[in-house]
Amino acid sequence: MGLFKNLFTPGKLTKPVDLSAIKTDMHSHLIPGIDDGSDSLESSVELIRGMVELGYQKIITTPHIQGEFYQNTPHIILSGLERVKRELKKQNISVKMEAAAEYLIDDQFEAKYKEGELLTFGKKHLLVEMSYFNEHPRLKEFLFDLQIEGYRIILAHPERYSYWFRNFKKYEELKDRGIFFQINITSLTGYYSADVKKMAERFVDEEMVDFAGTDMHNINYLEALRRSCSEKYLKKLIDSGKLLNSTL
Repeated sequence: MGLFKNLFTPGKLTKPVDLSAIKTDMHSHLIPGIDDGSDSLESSVELIRGMVELGYQKIITTPHIQGEFYQNTPHIILSGLERVKRELKKQNISVKMEAAAEYLIDDQFEAKYKEGELLTFGKKHLLVEMSYFNEHPRLKEFLFDLQIEGYRIILAHPERYSYWFRNFKKYEELKDRGIFFQINITSLTGYYSADVKKMAERFVDEEMVDFAGTDMHNINYLEALRRSCSEKYLKKLIDSGKLLNSTL
């Protein structure tokens, strides 16, 4: 009923976007029980089924790796991936599944990348996120080191780092350094806040978005993703031809 109502809401699309145009999602938390995402195998399957119904053909799930809270390892993530894939096969859900990670740029991050065991996808693409409270003082140094090693860095949901909202130059500097931007599709609905929505829309207007991700965690995210399909800015983003998801 919610989606039906959206179709007749001013400012919304009358025909929802088909997410098969994006093809690949490269930011989600679908391995059960290892971070703040899916809490069970059943939940993972339900979320993946919903994403496939919306048009996704490939999902690269990216559990958190953080110094203090989610101390996941490649072994934990990849073994969890196999468990999910076995269940999808059992239930005849046809979708390509891969796994990497979403790395928090924190005080333990340097040790992780110097060990050389980072989980990447595509052509050595690396998904990183920042604290929601402040920029890490060594951010530029870390990014430089990673790029020297050949990593293609994707910054997760830049529209959510509110400490940069009044200093857009920070975003422009990262783009000038060759950092890819990935916005959360649900940000375009105001799911996080009106300010986050405005920043996501600005990135679309400025053609600064390289990847669109679901950041799928739970059923609330799936419902928000369905609502997102009626957002004009999502259509504008897809129609821009700038998205690189399909290259992964």
